[in-house]
Amino acid sequence: MSYSLQQEQFIPTDLPTAWDFFSRPENLGKLTPPDVGFEIVHNDSEVMHEGQIIAYKIRVFPLVKLSWVTEITHVEPAKKFVDNQRIGPYSLWHHTHTFKVVKGGVLMKDVIHYALPMGIFGKIAHLLFVRKKLESIFHYRKEAVEALFSTPPSS
Repeated sequence: MSYSLQQEQFIPTDLPTAWDFFSRPENLGKLTPPDVGFEIVHNDSEVMHEGQIIAYKIRVFPLVKLSWVTEITHVEPAKKFVDNQRIGPYSLWHHTHTFKVVKGGVLMKDVIHYALPMGIFGKIAHLLFVRKKLESIFHYRKEAVEALFSTPPSS
């Protein structure tokens, strides 16, 4: 069974600044809760490009870290990019990030389609903790973005 998660966020900045920040993998750590233990272990480029492979370590339980490898599969500069899991805890992870200029800033939208392995056990895990954990991570991210972009750009 597959699931989806969507989030929109207004960012009081200009599009080049938003794109520059979100298209740099090294900034992912600033947007991830400390309890996830997020660590980039491989990134082949500071400039996002199609085919880019990024490898991470994440903590899924206390003292349990997993490898997660994503590929940037689509890039439309200053508009959107897509990352897909190649190796990791999900049987499907397809994350589309879009950016749109709106009055006073940028509207960023995340759409994630994901699925868990292990059949009924994956469904139970989703009900018990996976969905809550993802929502918690994206709530943290929303607050981190608000803090990082709290001052509007000067005109």
